Amino acid sequence: MKKIVVLTGAGISAESGLKTFRDSDGLWEGYDIAEVATPEAWQRNPQLVQEFYNMRRKAVLEAKPNSAHYALAKLEDKYDVTIITQNIDDLHERGGSTNVLHLHGIITRSQSSINPKLTYPINGWELKMDEVCELGSPLRAHVVWFGEDVPMISKAAMICSTADIFILVGSSLAVYPAAGLVNYVAPDVTKYIVDPKIPAISQHNFIKIEEKATMGVPMLVNQLV
Repeated sequence: MKKIVVLTGAGISAESGLKTFRDSDGLWEGYDIAEVATPEAWQRNPQLVQEFYNMRRKAVLEAKPNSAHYALAKLEDKYDVTIITQNIDDLHERGGSTNVLHLHGIITRSQSSINPKLTYPINGWELKMDEVCELGSPLRAHVVWFGEDVPMISKAAMICSTADIFILVGSSLAVYPAAGLVNYVAPDVTKYIVDPKIPAISQHNFIKIEEKATMGVPMLVNQLV
């Protein structure tokens, strides 16, 4: 069974109504990233950070998978598929994909604020400040903040190196280290990119599908299955 590796970015979630900090004004839902998505922000104003992610979690739970998510799940009928996503939502899982690696964490779980390896499910959308981990420290969203290590990046690179087919969806390749993952895909592997504004990709021979994810991904999947 051939191995397909799919790397997804904000574009696929945007079509389910989830905004990203890559919007034109550089803000995320009107917030400066430095105020809500850094370890320093948590030190300064943990209540603000917690409320911000509670609102993002509520939006994620209200959002629904779109046709691109469902199409990617269909690939599992014929291929060994791993999805590596930069997104912190659970739309791939709800769309039916069974093997998803979240590079930047997943907002529907919490983590200890002193040991990121301690993670827990969240009941509903709200995480309260008096909820603590087994070490007694406050729980925060299980997401990788700016300035923190991306612990899953080595595993993701290894997975990319095993691909027989590589698909890039809804990513501008602007966020590192995730953007560097394409360099681990073998040169002779067939590579596809689906995005309405395909960036200039040097040294990578991509087959380009210049469409939104909800249009381009089902088209590609129909070709492959």
